Amino acid sequence: MGEDFYRRQRELLTQTLREQDIVITTAAVPGSKAPTLITSEMVAAMVPGSVIVDVAAERGGNCELTRPGETVVEHGVTILGPLNLPSTLPRDASQMYSANITALLRLLMKDSTLTLNVEDEVIRESLVTHDYKVVHPRVVESLNRNGRKTMV
Repeated sequence: MGEDFYRRQRELLTQTLREQDIVITTAAVPGSKAPTLITSEMVAAMVPGSVIVDVAAERGGNCELTRPGETVVEHGVTILGPLNLPSTLPRDASQMYSANITALLRLLMKDSTLTLNVEDEVIRESLVTHDYKVVHPRVVESLNRNGRKTMV
């Protein structure tokens, strides 16, 4: 996407954030730094007293002002950067994990048969290997970067 698209996206998100009392961010990319979704300018536009819970803090956070493992107040907005949040609620985390695994298995299974629909975004982005080949582009890139050639 071009810069105009991302500028418009930031403008729309800033408008939305102005109307929120609490924002919970969770975007993470395995093996990479979490994407910055909320800039310091966006935080400054929020109503003082608002709260951001940055669940992606362990990977650098989705908010530019997140400090992993800390709670900070910037522009009157409280920003929480919890680390290993699931370990603080093991029962709830286990239930959430089992619900996610169940949903994934339902997506993968049709009539008790494993069905890999690689057109489905969730399956495609979760699939690392298939037919004895590494198929996930980021895994291939990582392996190649470390001197391991892969078959794609």
